[in-house]
Formats: sequence, structure tokens, C-alpha cells
Amino acid sequence: MTRDIALLLATLGSVALLGGALAFQYLGGLAPCEMCIWQRWPHGVAIAAGVLALGGARGRFLPLAGGLAALTTAGIGLYHTGVERGWWEGPDSCTGGGDLNTLSTDQLMSRIMDAPVVLCDVVPWELFGLSMASYNAILSLILAGFWTVAWKKS
Repeated sequence: MTRDIALLLATLGSVALLGGALAFQYLGGLAPCEMCIWQRWPHGVAIAAGVLALGGARGRFLPLAGGLAALTTAGIGLYHTGVERGWWEGPDSCTGGGDLNTLSTDQLMSRIMDAPVVLCDVVPWELFGLSMASYNAILSLILAGFWTVAWKKS
């Protein structure tokens, strides 16, 4: 596989994953949680790195940046999967976790009013037992492989 083919596959992969997430949100009406949004940003970085590299920028930095972005979103996706499955606790800001018994009435009311509409520990969609966060993690690891090929051939 050539550098440019690896770059193209890696970039288009992030375009597809980010586009799919946006399609689920805007066409399917599936609102994202906070951690879902976190997973989108690294795809944007990977897409930018790929466009610049495919546009003629040379060197090893852009494939490295794209690969790190793919690994970052894969890591967030894995963490999110664990939160969804109850393997570990997620951030209090999007799971409603923490010891609610220690809060005053005013603190509890503030927390309720500030709570996100979509919680990170709820799986709103799955296919074959895997959530979107799980698919993002798996597919982003594959994309990191393409970035690695492009980096090694740079």
C-alpha cells in the first residue's frame, strides 16, 4: 500500500465516522451525549491532517498527527463503552454519578437543572450488541493502522 492510498483511506474513514455520527444526530434525531461529542473532535483533526497531507504537504508530522488523533478517539470510544456497560464510572457531568446523599437540596436542584438531556451511560443505539462508541473505538483503531502505514512510508 502506498502512502497516498493509506492517507486517503484514513482520511475517508474519519470522514465516514464523523459523517455517520452527524447523520444519526441530524437525520435520525439521535442527540449525542457529552462523550459522543468528545469523540468527534479527533476525527476533525485527522481529516485536516489528511487533507493537508494529500494536498501535497510532505514530512512525517501529518501522518503522525492523524494517527494520534485516531488513537485518541479510539481511547475515548473505549472509555465511553466502559461507562455505557457499567465497567467503570464516567464523568459526573454526563452520568449523574457521585454520591447524591452528600448534596444539599440547593446543590441537588442545581445538578438536576444543569444535567445534560442525554446521559453518557445510556446506550441509545446498538447493532450486534455494540454501541456507536464501541464501533468508533474499533474502526478508529483500524484507521490508526492506515495512519501508521502512511507515517512509515513518509
